[in-house]
Amino acid sequence: MKEAHTPDPLIEAHRAYLQLERGRSALTVEAYGRDLELFKRFLRGAIRDAKPTDIRRFIVELSGARNYSMVSVRRKLSSLKSFYKYLKTEGIRDDDPAVHIPAPKVERRLPKVLPVRDVARLLHTRVAGRSDSQRLRDNAIMELLYASGIRRAEVARIDVNDIDLQRRTIRINGKGRKQRLVVINHTAAAAIDAYLRVRPRAHDEALFLGRTGKRLSPRHIWHIFHTIYKLSGIRLHASPHTLRHSFATHLLENGVDLITIQELLGHESVATTQIYTNLSMDHKRRAYDEAHPRDQLD
Repeated sequence: MKEAHTPDPLIEAHRAYLQLERGRSALTVEAYGRDLELFKRFLRGAIRDAKPTDIRRFIVELSGARNYSMVSVRRKLSSLKSFYKYLKTEGIRDDDPAVHIPAPKVERRLPKVLPVRDVARLLHTRVAGRSDSQRLRDNAIMELLYASGIRRAEVARIDVNDIDLQRRTIRINGKGRKQRLVVINHTAAAAIDAYLRVRPRAHDEALFLGRTGKRLSPRHIWHIFHTIYKLSGIRLHASPHTLRHSFATHLLENGVDLITIQELLGHESVATTQIYTNLSMDHKRRAYDEAHPRDQLD
């Protein structure tokens, strides 16, 4: 018989701190908790007593024998840094064993973007056997992802009263409980309006509901996207976040300035948004190479 897992009280206290005092989302708190539980199992001892050498060995094992990506390793180290900083702040430890450990370097890759024709193909794909409310809900979700560039977790958090279809704006509750207004296009507004006309009656204030009349989770949003993506026949790999990247890149290619895109995406710094200028330049370079005849003359 499998022994029941007993939550570590320090990890649970750190979870509460992140959620209640730092305002981190439930998804972030859950991810940090998983990272700390993984490190605790690696230690085979009290997580409170870890040394810098333990953390370094953990990083080496993750990136080596366990074959984690550098992005995942950095995230796990970030979880440890947050945890031990919390222990020191609370007086549970006198030192911070993670403070001087550098994060492994990550080669920054350009995000994947779908061409406009593939986005159109995705948005016109329908799943057979769905009820009218499910079909219109799924269509509204897909249109919204591309119209606004919001994250799937942000889609899941939208309430009915967050929407103003007349002004075509939606109040988004983003990371760290930060709110912003995003603009949507006429097509997305029409798709949401069509869904609202058949949306099941429920006590839940969520815009997008599941079969039980309760709010869809980010995992449900991913599943809806993935089902449509597989049926679309698109060859390029894509996820809900790909539509976010595509949204930003397509706006930039059509003349929208970086500051506006930064605000729509909810980036704290325009430096984060700057990566889309590189994507846009790739697009311009390919179009240039295809159109300019000089290189073909010889």
